[in-house]
Amino acid sequence: MAIAKAERLMNLALCLLGTRRPLSKRELRESIEAYLEAGSDDSFNRMFERDKDDLRELGLVIETVENLDGEVGYLARRDSNRLPPITLDAEEAAALGLAAKVWQQARLAGAASGALQKLRAAGMPEDVDPYEAHGALEPHIPVHEAAFEPLMLACRDRRPVVFDYRKATAASPETRHVEPWALECWRGHWYLAGWDRDRGAERVFRLSRITGKVRARAGRYTAEVPDVVTVRETVAGWAGEIADRSARIRLRTGSGYPLRAKAVSVRELGDGWDELEIPYGHGLDAWLVEFGPDVVVLEPAELRADVVDRLRAVAKG
Repeated sequence: MAIAKAERLMNLALCLLGTRRPLSKRELRESIEAYLEAGSDDSFNRMFERDKDDLRELGLVIETVENLDGEVGYLARRDSNRLPPITLDAEEAAALGLAAKVWQQARLAGAASGALQKLRAAGMPEDVDPYEAHGALEPHIPVHEAAFEPLMLACRDRRPVVFDYRKATAASPETRHVEPWALECWRGHWYLAGWDRDRGAERVFRLSRITGKVRARAGRYTAEVPDVVTVRETVAGWAGEIADRSARIRLRTGSGYPLRAKAVSVRELGDGWDELEIPYGHGLDAWLVEFGPDVVVLEPAELRADVVDRLRAVAKG
């Protein structure tokens, strides 16, 4: 279905760009095979209006013109849909080169390299090596999760998905029905932001906790996609980065350096233990669990209980 729609949009764009005069709906229907196969005039009109809106969202400038007989026609003038000449200096070329290099180990490697070659052909300085001035830099975004590619395509095509997800506190995964919005890498991990249909709320999912295959589903989104999806801010809140309280923990000497880096105060207790005061925000329990027996929560009581519950879930599963 996605291929058929893409082909239909391409044919419509070519018709609108290739004409010297406005084309009516009737003429466009007769020129595009997919429109001829529409079962009724109403079906064609709905399809055409959706396609026209999609092309405009993609940036194609489509003009609506009414002739002397009152008939409405459409065309896309080439001068209105032509990009200005591309001029890049050495620093801009280096930035683009580094951006393309980021995706060398991911599915986008071919697309990034192809885009870079097109930019060079279109105006990027030929005598500038994008990596020469930054040869010591090796930017890399790890993409090891099998869920990355299907979720990336689902975000692009606005298609709902279904997958099994294992929360840190759960012994087994559960099925989630999600309308994916955006993917973002934060501190070496990929996260998906989207609308959880079962819970009727926005949620963020860590890709490494998705088990099995991501299955695409037909149908439209039921929730409005926000203009700005703040994945990092949401994850930071869940990871305890946004804190409004303090917690006291015991930490084994010589361990837990990330916790020590965030500590407000550190006091040596002896016998191989230190006492730390650290910022306490939502999700701190999940982070503390990662340090296993090297951490003991002293207070508050609810944080201690949450950590104990998580450790019991890990022991069961």
